[in-house]
Amino acid sequence: MKRSKLLLLAFLLISASLGAQSLFSKKLEGRVYSKDGDVAATTVQNISTNRATITDIDGFFQIAANLNDTLVFSAVQFKKKEIVISREILQQRILNVTMEDALTKLDEVVVTPYNLTGDITKDIDIIKTDAVVTSSTLGLPNAYVLPITQAERQLFEATSGSGLIPLNPILNGISGRTKMLKKRIARNKLYSRTERVKEFYADSLFRTDLKIPEEKIDDLLYFCEVDSDFQTVVDTHDRLKIWEFIRKKSIIYRENNDFD
Repeated sequence: MKRSKLLLLAFLLISASLGAQSLFSKKLEGRVYSKDGDVAATTVQNISTNRATITDIDGFFQIAANLNDTLVFSAVQFKKKEIVISREILQQRILNVTMEDALTKLDEVVVTPYNLTGDITKDIDIIKTDAVVTSSTLGLPNAYVLPITQAERQLFEATSGSGLIPLNPILNGISGRTKMLKKRIARNKLYSRTERVKEFYADSLFRTDLKIPEEKIDDLLYFCEVDSDFQTVVDTHDRLKIWEFIRKKSIIYRENNDFD
């Protein structure tokens, strides 16, 4: 009997320890954004644990993080950014990080060639430019077709092959690479749709009209994403209809998170 009590106590202590660990540490998933979209190979360093990783071609990353750890995001084209891990961040499904471009400012610019004055309104008549030549101006076929993404190209390579028995699709199917690439493409399309929707409305609208804290806006949009009707509503391109959908979902979101 005494031994059974000791085993039960040990079990409860281990369970409590694991529960506490889940609250204060996590394999954090996130994505880096920038205005020009050049987010590949951005360094993500946890300076509290001396661990680091880099973002993939679409800006996604994963890194172990504990409460109060400091993450440092850096790349040649960005200003360095630091984020201290809070409980709110650990509770988020994904951490979205917007990077600011590192601009090189010039103290003075002297315009000397072609007798330019530096005043664009005066110089526009002086400068002679050649006609812009692009696939669209030349009327080439498929000029407006968007190029495929890296993930789509990798999926094509993984599922195509030649010979009597194409081994490439078989091996990638067995290893799970094909399934992983399909999930990545679906995830990228989902996030691109959400970012497009987010740009429709100012953050202040979410705060004042929907009573959603600014740090929870991305989480609310993720909550909208998992609704099967979200894609249909977004594809209408009707901003009033989209906002009404988000407003209705925000009511449920606030109730689920005890914001009311």
